[in-house]
Amino acid sequence: MDTGIITRINGPIVEARQMDNTGMLEVVEVGNLRLIGEVIRVRGSVATIQVYENTSGLRPGEPVYCSGRPLSVCLGPGLLGTIYDGIQRPLDKIAAKGTSFIPRGEKSPALDLEKKWSFKPTVKVGDLLEAGQVIGEVQETESVLHRVMIPPRKRGKVTKIVPAGEYNGHDILCELQDDTAETTHQVGLFQYWPVRQPRPSTQRLPLAAPLLTGLRVVDTFFPLAKGGAAAIPGGFGTGKTMTQQALAKWCEAKIIVYIGCGERGNEMTEVLHEFPELTDPRTGRSLMERTILIANTSNMPVAAREVSIYTGITLAEFYRDMGYDVAVMADSTSRWAEALRELSGRLEEMPADEGFPAYLPDRLASFYERAGRVETLSGSEGTVSVIGAVSPPGGDFSEPVTQHTTRFIRCFWALDRDLANARHYPAISWRTSYSEYLPETALWWKKSAMNWADQREVLMNVLQEETNLQRIAKLIGPDALPESQRLTLFVAEIIKNAFLQQNSFDAIDMYCSPKKQLWMMALLANFITRSYELIKAGATLTEIRAIPDLDRMNRMKSEIPNDDTAAMSSLEQRIISALDAIGHQHASYGK
Repeated sequence: MDTGIITRINGPIVEARQMDNTGMLEVVEVGNLRLIGEVIRVRGSVATIQVYENTSGLRPGEPVYCSGRPLSVCLGPGLLGTIYDGIQRPLDKIAAKGTSFIPRGEKSPALDLEKKWSFKPTVKVGDLLEAGQVIGEVQETESVLHRVMIPPRKRGKVTKIVPAGEYNGHDILCELQDDTAETTHQVGLFQYWPVRQPRPSTQRLPLAAPLLTGLRVVDTFFPLAKGGAAAIPGGFGTGKTMTQQALAKWCEAKIIVYIGCGERGNEMTEVLHEFPELTDPRTGRSLMERTILIANTSNMPVAAREVSIYTGITLAEFYRDMGYDVAVMADSTSRWAEALRELSGRLEEMPADEGFPAYLPDRLASFYERAGRVETLSGSEGTVSVIGAVSPPGGDFSEPVTQHTTRFIRCFWALDRDLANARHYPAISWRTSYSEYLPETALWWKKSAMNWADQREVLMNVLQEETNLQRIAKLIGPDALPESQRLTLFVAEIIKNAFLQQNSFDAIDMYCSPKKQLWMMALLANFITRSYELIKAGATLTEIRAIPDLDRMNRMKSEIPNDDTAAMSSLEQRIISALDAIGHQHASYGK
């Protein structure tokens, strides 16, 4: 093992000489405590290292040990349900040793190599296999079937495959004879992959279906496609973490990877305590059976915060390659960017906007571009959807991290402080949010409702017109407005209260099925359209407001279950009948 000598220490940045054989992004062990680090610059025989642990007490002259490999994660059964730090050290195993903090130099294995797993082969001797193809299956949790794959860049004819049985991480399950290279490849339960290198796929596929979340403001107004990338920017207290947790619980993804990157320890503690207790609404079992948590809080070393999002996205790509839909929650990319800024400052690099390094856009792009819908090496289809929270100081969306993020995402869920203060959750603003996935997702929705796009447009037009009318109403008062404009203000409040606002603590309203969303939107669009026709025919807003079942319509989100078709039909008929009764009093209605 090659060794170097420490010559300079600047916080998490260490310089060492006699590093002639060291490569970029190589993992090294620094000092007598063998702290984990990564080479980020090489100039001749001098290497610059970012250390992922506290460097207090480190001295010049101490050795640096080279490993000859890049920073990688261990991939295999056992990842689900585990809580890691930014460099894949299992926090639960470290805590079991009786310590509340991670000891410096701690190198607990990411996965238990001794644990036996029940393996069932799906290939036989003589089969010709390519990289990424599945050789067998392991029931990793009750909710997820783990597919053991041939690592990328390996191929060949099967010369040995073990029978079904119990095997651990040391056992060789399959041997491949590569005729072109005349080499033998051994395949086990586990494999390693560099975190900064995207895992390969056959091809990227166009996005088609929405990632259903159960949140009406997301699914209906600003949908995210499976394999897409979205950002949730918002100031302190606007509900970024709460929204991401709701998405993690309810979104239509098989695997959830939640990255707590630089957030406060108390917020991450809530996640660590709540997620194991949450029930998966699809299986009735623990949500942790299909979740991986990465906790790298603000009091942990800043360098590990920088690498944590790459660790998370690599784990997501691994399950994507099995053919699963994976959702990555990064909370928050602003804290990650702050880590980049600190490291860049210690490297004495030329700062750009607000002190951030000039390569901030490139790093953001390298993260978000790993989202996508792909054809895997095995020929199946998998997706990685990325949802990154952004914490702009003071809620200023013009700051660099938010602005650069908008260049690499197509879905922007802007959180509004006024909505949050009014207890309107999720506080996603319909004025400043947008989704560029509407053309793709609209085709999916139209399979269930041909006029989905028209109904959505009715609701959006009302909200946009209401924004303009509010300015006038504040000047002259709403009673001075024409009847049609007063109707706009009235129905806009119904849309906000009955459709956009959602209670995550309500047993019915916490999740809204696609079927119920379509029905609610159709009912509101029909009510709005016919109300405008009544006003035009001479009816008054007072008559419309007097409809007895309007209160019921305002409460339909929490009173009518997702599958109660009879209650939906009954309410709809009563609303239509009341509108017809008003119309019969005005001769020109409907003409």
